[in-house]
Amino acid sequence: GSLVVNYPFDDDEQGIAIYSKSPDDAVFQQLALSYSKENRKMYQGSPCKDMYPTEYFPHGITNGAQWYNVPGGMQDWNYLHTNCFEVTIELGCVKYPKAEELPKYWEQNRRSLLQFMKQV
Repeated sequence: GSLVVNYPFDDDEQGIAIYSKSPDDAVFQQLALSYSKENRKMYQGSPCKDMYPTEYFPHGITNGAQWYNVPGGMQDWNYLHTNCFEVTIELGCVKYPKAEELPKYWEQNRRSLLQFMKQV
């Protein structure tokens, strides 16, 4: 897990971790930022220092392929074949948090979710 908003494209023709700009890159960046700006820890860009000390996401967002290459992912497929604009929101460094921690996740993401919905 991590704490970041990831947007298309998730892969590139070379199969390496490099920025892979979609035709709607500016829109995807706007959507991703609308979410991350409302989550202070996410927006700072280095949420998982203990697990990934060198990982940094400027303003809490990343182009998927620049982070790591995922060929054939659903996010890209939906965008290319159905014109559905999808982002992936990673909610925390721990992949499977304990049930008692879920209210904290809600509080950290409530404003982000509302701001994200306003973008529609």
